[in-house]
Amino acid sequence: MKDWKDVRVGILQVPLTRIILLVISDIFAILLSGVLALYVRYEFRFMDVRPEFWTRLLQIYLPNIAITLLVFYLFKLYNSVWRYASETELLNIIFAVVVCAVIQPVLLWVMGLYLPRSYPFFYGFFMIIFTVGSRFSYRFVRMMQNKRLSRSTKDRVNCMIIGGGAAGNAILKEIETSNYLNMHVACVIDDNPGCHGKYLHGVQIVGGRDKIQECVDRFGIDEIIVAIPSASRAELRPILEICKETGCRIRTLPGMYQIIKGEVNVSKLREVQIEDLLGRDPVEVDVGEIMGYVSGKVVLVTGGGGSIGSELCRQIAQHGPRQLVILDIYENGVYEVQQELRTKYPKLDMVVLIGSVRNMERIEEIFHKYRPDIVYHAAAHKHVPLMEDSPHEAIKNNVFGTYHVAKAAGEHHAKRFVLISTDKAVNPTNIMGASKRLCEMVVQDMNRRYETEYVAVRFGNVLGSSGSVVPLFRKQIEMGGPVTVTHPDIIRYFMTIPEAVSLVLQAGAYAKGGEIFVLDMGEPMKILDLAQNMIKLSGYRVGEDIKIEFTGLRPGEKMYEELLMNEEGLTETANQRIYIGRPIVFDDTKFEEQLERLRLAAEDEESDIRKEVRQLVPTYHYAGEEREEA
Repeated sequence: MKDWKDVRVGILQVPLTRIILLVISDIFAILLSGVLALYVRYEFRFMDVRPEFWTRLLQIYLPNIAITLLVFYLFKLYNSVWRYASETELLNIIFAVVVCAVIQPVLLWVMGLYLPRSYPFFYGFFMIIFTVGSRFSYRFVRMMQNKRLSRSTKDRVNCMIIGGGAAGNAILKEIETSNYLNMHVACVIDDNPGCHGKYLHGVQIVGGRDKIQECVDRFGIDEIIVAIPSASRAELRPILEICKETGCRIRTLPGMYQIIKGEVNVSKLREVQIEDLLGRDPVEVDVGEIMGYVSGKVVLVTGGGGSIGSELCRQIAQHGPRQLVILDIYENGVYEVQQELRTKYPKLDMVVLIGSVRNMERIEEIFHKYRPDIVYHAAAHKHVPLMEDSPHEAIKNNVFGTYHVAKAAGEHHAKRFVLISTDKAVNPTNIMGASKRLCEMVVQDMNRRYETEYVAVRFGNVLGSSGSVVPLFRKQIEMGGPVTVTHPDIIRYFMTIPEAVSLVLQAGAYAKGGEIFVLDMGEPMKILDLAQNMIKLSGYRVGEDIKIEFTGLRPGEKMYEELLMNEEGLTETANQRIYIGRPIVFDDTKFEEQLERLRLAAEDEESDIRKEVRQLVPTYHYAGEEREEA
């Protein structure tokens, strides 16, 4: 049964007692405004006001109340949530009072009465003061109460906001008015010198980024909120570098669209992630181009349950393929992708298959049945140390798995075949990198044999992918350390999973056949810096709370990775972050013969597989080859 104290107004349920109090305060405001209007007109002397004016004021009092309450109701002055009142509510009050002031002379004329001509102006002025005061005083009292409670609470979180623009203003405003956020903004940082010393909602803008550490110490800051969604990642990096040294929790907004969509609030804040410190903007792709060649096509993704393969499936599903065929040998990963895509895209024609790319008969059966137009080949063994201990498996799965899928794509007239490669294929020092270089050579060989457009996409380490250093470091930090780094000077290029997939999709759009696409990934990053940043972003001190241990280079591990071999040139594409490496010419017939010998060597578990690989990939160097040659 509905509570008699509540009145439903639109969607909101406004307490009846609050409405009654507002109505009573407005009735008194009408009376006081009329009296004060005459009082001011006669130079603040009640004795000078003509007696008949007081009589006429009483005569219009009741109809004036009725008209004013009606106008206020129409302008929604009785069903707004005044604890969150803002400029919109203020304008509504002003417009409503202006209407009431204009009605005053009309009401007097209808009733045949006369008051001084200045009366409506003074009346409107005082009505605005009383009406605004009665409504915004509630918000003011609540705000002061929240501040008093936050100051008296032991668990209060002292915050610093970086960015005095629209986003910072919105977050500060929400923190001020909310009953549920136990946060207190102690100061605001902004690099605009014109703002320094000024106040934002009563909080001082204390200075630029050079004041961050000083203010953290002075105000006892627990959390830093970076509210500059319009800044690029390159612009944010120096600020985040300063913030992570403070030991404070750091949160930021995902992006500029938050302001555009009016979604700037505390719930949208996220933790600063390690990719925010890469110092470059994410790779952008032309979605229209991707749509043009994926939409309405049958697309096959091998290794669809892995980090790259699953993200490929997610993004392809957005672009309207006629059918998405997902192949993987590991059922758990591909099952999760299947459930996710079924939920997000219930109309997607999706086929999930379990099988190995090493099984030529299974691959032939899949191509014969589904006839894919586009193939993304992401199935591969990728863990460098594990493959060093099982080199034959790396060759069987990576090289000949690629050979089987690429050959089937050509024989069944697929339009495009895109290989997922790696920077470890350049001048490889491990069997995994050498196997991926062989995969690139297989793709280039197939491109000369079939009408299918074969390309390879080469990129660096993928942040957050299974087996990468980021999940490893995160787990080690959660366990209290130590964080293990192989060498203090080892460096790597990094990119995010969505970036890697964007590059792969864009490469498919650019493909003409035989290219190796390379991403401009900016400056490489020291693994040691990555480990230190992750420790600091987790709120710990390096060397005190969490220690770093150096374990030595693993078998086949390089100090640095390269993206392009010396023989390859670079050609720009329409996307300034994507380049094409010129294919290296090699003898196809000789390559086929050597590949067959490699197949036999891979099947013979006793053979020296590295030596055979060295015959096909002259740039491959591995530990112990000098002793063999001697």
